[in-house]
Amino acid sequence: MAKRALITGAGGFTGRYLAQELSGAGYDVAGLALKEPDTEIPGVGAMHLCDLADAGGLAKVVKEVRPDVVAHLAAISFVAHGDADEIYRTNIMGTRNLLEALGQPGQAPRSVLLASSASVYGNAGGGVLDEDTPPAPANDYAVSKLAMEYMAKLYAGRLPLIITRPFNYTGVGQAENFLLPKIVSHVLRAAPLIELGNLDVARDFSDVRTVVQCYRRLLECETAAGGTFNICSGKAHTLQEVLDMVRGISGHDFEVRVNPAFVRQNEIKRLLGSRDRLVAMVGEVSDIPLNETLRWMLGQSAAMQG
Repeated sequence: MAKRALITGAGGFTGRYLAQELSGAGYDVAGLALKEPDTEIPGVGAMHLCDLADAGGLAKVVKEVRPDVVAHLAAISFVAHGDADEIYRTNIMGTRNLLEALGQPGQAPRSVLLASSASVYGNAGGGVLDEDTPPAPANDYAVSKLAMEYMAKLYAGRLPLIITRPFNYTGVGQAENFLLPKIVSHVLRAAPLIELGNLDVARDFSDVRTVVQCYRRLLECETAAGGTFNICSGKAHTLQEVLDMVRGISGHDFEVRVNPAFVRQNEIKRLLGSRDRLVAMVGEVSDIPLNETLRWMLGQSAAMQG
């Protein structure tokens, strides 16, 4: 029998890539989503529609799928999301409902990956952040993710949990309210001006294809259970470097203007991660350089618009 995988948030940006990654590795992939996706998701054999707030519905899905591995990606993932109640309700209680369903006798998978976030580190210190860096969440989204991590530990005796803290990552299909897709979209429209928020930031960017490969490798690693792992490149790029890369690849120049409406309070200035623990667990990770990711995004997005 094929190995069975369940991906929550399968209709989202990361879920679509993870479905292809796991399907390509021989898994029979089931997806969980709040509503029917607009387009078919390659790699997903069956899609189950259920709200994370519906504990009974989640229990039925788990009983039907009986997954060997679970990747829990469903969350409110946009930092500037305006509804704090929804952020906490989805990211903490929604996760708890899922873990409760998975932890029932006879249901436990062999591996459960919970996607947290590197934003839990906040503005903690300078230098490279590893998993032992004391958390210092600076916004509701980050607080909800850290609280989710602590809540999940209540299930550590019943479930083989893996917590990941992905740093920034991007790729074709990411929503334009995220920074890099927004920049790419402006370039493809040949817009002469782009309005951004905080310019004095630096981020550790990865390609979504690298991220989902790391997720699969962790799910398949028997000794990863109980661990917390940064998912990152170990390299930080300033926003100015990103803008210069986009200009160089596209050949399109544009003015950058700070719009006070886009400036976030408590903005994390610099996020740079260490992935030593990840590499020690799963082996070396093949990186896709940021300029190649941007070239892919500019080329694929242009093809789709054309």
